[in-house]
Amino acid sequence: MPVKLPPRLLKVLSLTVFACCGCQSMSHKQQQKLIDARHHSGMGFQKIHNGSWEDAEKLFTQALNKSENDERAHWGLAETYWNREKTTLAVEHMEQAVRLSAGDPKMVQRLGRMYLDMGRPEEAKTHSLWALESERDSADAWALYGDCLRAAAGTTDRHHPALQPALAAYHRALALQPDYPKVQQTAAEIYLQQQRYDRVLATLDRLHDTHGVDAASARVDLLRGIALRKEGRTDDAKMSFRRAIAKDGSDPEPLIELAALELKDGKVERARSALEQAAEIAPELLKDGILVAELKDAEQRIAGEPAGKDARQRH
Repeated sequence: MPVKLPPRLLKVLSLTVFACCGCQSMSHKQQQKLIDARHHSGMGFQKIHNGSWEDAEKLFTQALNKSENDERAHWGLAETYWNREKTTLAVEHMEQAVRLSAGDPKMVQRLGRMYLDMGRPEEAKTHSLWALESERDSADAWALYGDCLRAAAGTTDRHHPALQPALAAYHRALALQPDYPKVQQTAAEIYLQQQRYDRVLATLDRLHDTHGVDAASARVDLLRGIALRKEGRTDDAKMSFRRAIAKDGSDPEPLIELAALELKDGKVERARSALEQAAEIAPELLKDGILVAELKDAEQRIAGEPAGKDARQRH
């Protein structure tokens, strides 16, 4: 015989069942919104991959309109803002992505990189170490840690105590990912700072072997040229400087380096041509400079005139 429940208890049970069903329905709706948001964010990353940044930003915005809990949409929107140089907004969304992902190492590392590029090295270092705690085999995290140490060391003091730990971090990154041009180039920069020219050449030669001379950046050719010059290999150095100039005509440094070598070898016209090109790019670097004075002296000697008093005073 069925048990007859009091009317009041029946009402309470009915309300409870209704509330539970409502919670389940709401949870399902939220889950569906999150699924829809992630679908949009996935398409957004595809647009980034194709270089369609405006379309990507629209898709990530739509994703967040559907669900604020989609960490990938925050990450994607951060990247689009970063691409537009809206760095503050980019970092805000990247911080949200890290929080919602419960510290996904890749997102932590990316946020650290943003901090470093914004000139916030301590926060960047903290995030690089955080990423390494979760993912010790991440070449990108080791590279970020090395960059943080390098930023602390600066580029002038060859004996700075942070340089060796920075190199060690780069070596860890290269052990995990041997083909890593940015890290190879930065390691070469440190070797040059330390006046270890043989190590500069060995590092950059490996990069050339992997990617080819033409694919290497102009900066690689410049660094290699300086190391070759220091090693007394003048002709090879000139060749490297010319490659750097051909790849990037907006940098006056290889032109100035080439001019100095040409002048040293008595190639006054070539030196003058290189200096004139450098002066068009950055005239402030050559104003009253020693190299300009030497060039004037050389031109006067060739013309059979005595070297100018003002030029000699600038030596």
